[in-house]
Amino acid sequence: MKQKKINPLLTAALLAGMLLVPVPAALSGARAERGSSAGPAKLRFMPLWSPQAQFAGYYMAAKQGFYKKRGLDVEILAGGPQAPAEKTLRTGGCDITLLWLSSALKMRDSGFQLVNVGQIVRKSALLLVAKKSSGVKTPADLNGKKVSIWPDFDTQPKAFFAHEKIRPKIITQSHSVNLFLTGAVTAACAMTYNEYHTILNSGFNAGELVSFAPADYGINFPEDGLYMTRTSYEKNPEAACSFAKASVEGWLYAFEHPREAVAETIEYMHKARLPANEAHQTWMLNAFKTALLPDGRPDNAGLLDEKDYTFTAQELKRAGIIKTFPDYKSFYKNCK
Repeated sequence: MKQKKINPLLTAALLAGMLLVPVPAALSGARAERGSSAGPAKLRFMPLWSPQAQFAGYYMAAKQGFYKKRGLDVEILAGGPQAPAEKTLRTGGCDITLLWLSSALKMRDSGFQLVNVGQIVRKSALLLVAKKSSGVKTPADLNGKKVSIWPDFDTQPKAFFAHEKIRPKIITQSHSVNLFLTGAVTAACAMTYNEYHTILNSGFNAGELVSFAPADYGINFPEDGLYMTRTSYEKNPEAACSFAKASVEGWLYAFEHPREAVAETIEYMHKARLPANEAHQTWMLNAFKTALLPDGRPDNAGLLDEKDYTFTAQELKRAGIIKTFPDYKSFYKNCK
């Protein structure tokens, strides 16, 4: 009989206690983790956007039965511009969703009570990209130059500019990088897992580009996190944490089985009638590994670092985007 290859990432996480090990139901908490006698706990999960490898971990958690074995019946909803995650959570259209930390803090500041039950993207994937031919070598070279940034996510790049004591000419960036490609701006925002690869596919090679990652300069705004309303969380915290743990397990599995994860992602894309590019989805999945495991430690997957939380909240407050922010332990529910 052929033996199954042991997954080193899963093994490390199991040893660290992040992932659940099947235990006798008589042990405390086991019943809730596995669902109740009434059946599995139903959860509707809304991804942050349309199907792509940004969500491969959740697809694999569903396919491999990681949710089911923890007593969950998870429905992955169709995300995208027609179903914004924030609005869907506000209106009760889902039980749990993905939001960037900055977006979640703004919702909380507006009075909407939500909690974080798992921080999936722990290191920001945001880049500021310029062409070497522009003469840009350091962040200081962007001073006075046209730099395009996304208006809904401008706090982090502005914090980076302040950190580097530079004042670029801010240009509004749309969903494309056309302004950068046509030379209308010196630098543009790009996510390592998405727009940066688009730029490379447009004919540039990495050696022709220079990029600055604000996170590498200490300006780290954690991105995709798992959020639910405080009311939903308090009704069944075990189900919430089971979802977070199973999702982390799904991500670790996806990183160990990239071809399978990309194939499953493309299945979701086809169901949504979206064009699918295997090379781009593979790039995205690989880039996400760095974002999820910036320290290379699977046992830290899913954790919201208190320093990153406080720094992000303070920067939003300093910029006048939020007036106040909750205590870390009130906002973040550590499911380990």
